[in-house]
Amino acid sequence: MRAILDVILLALNIYVWIIIASAIFSWLHAFNVVNTRNQFVAMIGNFLYQATEPLLAPIRRYMPNLGAIDISPIALLLLIFLAQRVIALYIYPNVF
Repeated sequence: MRAILDVILLALNIYVWIIIASAIFSWLHAFNVVNTRNQFVAMIGNFLYQATEPLLAPIRRYMPNLGAIDISPIALLLLIFLAQRVIALYIYPNVF
């Protein structure tokens, strides 16, 4: 059972880095630093969008509209950090 919890914690850590990469890529795209007409760059952007959008879209529905500032990745990161802490402090020690 601890191995399963370790895999879950590892998957959450990887997803945190995907969210951070998606936020950075969106900034680079917004300021025209990256050329999205390049097939490789477009493929990376598409992957990051498809990996993060299913969890960010429901959060955006409940967050207030702040104009150009999107704080839904921060809210998702806080939820992931909360889940990691709950697993590490309350579930993991009680598993045989």
